[in-house]
Amino acid sequence: MLRVLKLPLKIIGVVAGLAVLYVVFTFAQVWWTSRQDSTASGDAIVVMGAAQWNGKPSPVLQARLDHAVDLYHGGRAPMIIVTGGKQPGDRVTQGFAGYDYLKAQGVPEEDIKIEIEGRNSYEELSAAAVIVRQAGAGHDVVLISDPYHSLRISQIAEEVGLRPHVSPAATPSPLRSLLRETAAVSIGRVIGYRRLSAFA
Repeated sequence: MLRVLKLPLKIIGVVAGLAVLYVVFTFAQVWWTSRQDSTASGDAIVVMGAAQWNGKPSPVLQARLDHAVDLYHGGRAPMIIVTGGKQPGDRVTQGFAGYDYLKAQGVPEEDIKIEIEGRNSYEELSAAAVIVRQAGAGHDVVLISDPYHSLRISQIAEEVGLRPHVSPAATPSPLRSLLRETAAVSIGRVIGYRRLSAFA
């Protein structure tokens, strides 16, 4: 009986070991990517959505928008796409809050595009891909989010047909966020980020 059980137990042990290695490898990728900052130019800068309070960007969103302004004025892309819909209780969308903020910072209205329906990163980037195509631009985009988010949004961008260059905002990457991203990337690469977004 013990001999019969040995083979299944060995197989389970090998599978479990490979799963652990996969997650550890993914964590290393998430951490490494969080420390990278692309200097490439693009056809558009895409600012991922974050919390806003009655039209005022939260510190996290403001950091992303300020970075977008710097890149725009530095000639990295001719257009900024702000993304993000409403969260429960919000009066305005994250995208609209970003639009107002960018205008106040001197970005011309015609160079700002808004996405206001996205409830997660996949929906925001899918909509951004449509906006880029409708604008007749290319597929190269400079993505702005928090550093720990970099790997996942770059892979989602590729999944929706964009060529991403990630330039994160100067915000922290706590261990808890890195671990959460490791779980999301580990699962998303297996089942696809579109399917994963259904659980967001």
